Amino acid sequence: MEHVTVRVPATSANLGPGFDCMGMALRWYATVRVTRSERFTLSIRGHGAATLPRDESNLVHVSFARAYAQMKKTPPVVAIRCNNAIPLDRGLGSSSAAIVGGLAAANALEGSPLDDDTLLALATEIEGHPDNVAPALLGGVQVVICGAREPEAAAGDAARGPMAAAVQMKRGLRGVAFVPDAGLSTKKARGVLPKQVSRADAVFNAGRTALLVLALSQGRWELLGAATEDRLHQPQRAGLFPPMLPLFHAARQAGARGIFLSGAGPAVLALTDGDAAPIARAFERAARRLGVPGAARTVGLAARGAHVIESR
Repeated sequence: MEHVTVRVPATSANLGPGFDCMGMALRWYATVRVTRSERFTLSIRGHGAATLPRDESNLVHVSFARAYAQMKKTPPVVAIRCNNAIPLDRGLGSSSAAIVGGLAAANALEGSPLDDDTLLALATEIEGHPDNVAPALLGGVQVVICGAREPEAAAGDAARGPMAAAVQMKRGLRGVAFVPDAGLSTKKARGVLPKQVSRADAVFNAGRTALLVLALSQGRWELLGAATEDRLHQPQRAGLFPPMLPLFHAARQAGARGIFLSGAGPAVLALTDGDAAPIARAFERAARRLGVPGAARTVGLAARGAHVIESR
């Protein structure tokens, strides 16, 4: 194969209570085109065009090369074209899209010798945690865990890599995102989280994560208000993004079924089974009142993860 173009969805991790273990793919895409070439080039359109590296340190190429290392092959010289429609540093999985895009393009270019489990393990290795890379790779809503052992494993046996399982969602739900103009680094957002939490807070989140899976799989949208509550990361991150709670309130008042910080933020995502327009207007009115430049966007949920849209 001489060239391949891969499309990768944006993602929203955590979904409120599912900290580092749940993520959702959104119909909002980045594309990566890779062509065998006589010399290496990398071009970027869209978000990050002025700031992201255009050499082999770019995350797309790092991931591309990592897939070839897994295949025990020397990566070919390529020309890479990135079209970044997903905003950076907003909690919408832009880095995961780059990682998965590079891995998926390399795999497709060689006839897809790597299976999804291997690609997920590689993406998690590069990203550090699987909650965004799993839905970017596999689509839908994914529940992900790391470090699992086989039931019959003996003490001291090595843990397995990441595991992902899709929530079989009912149809009819869509998202409304409010995306601030200013970003927030994931490193900073993780830095405010405590190293230990109380048993009460752990139980609170465990129950709501279970309820969230049930609500999504059974179409029990009326449960999403309670099911998207969280005590492990959102209260702490509200200090970095004070408009978060007023935006939550505005979305609920406009009819949102559930509302949460998207990933590490600062974007927030509301879920609705009804008219999204009132929620989008409520977000933008509240943001103007709070002095937060940004825009609301209605976005569907993507059942499909990374996939090839063109090849030759």
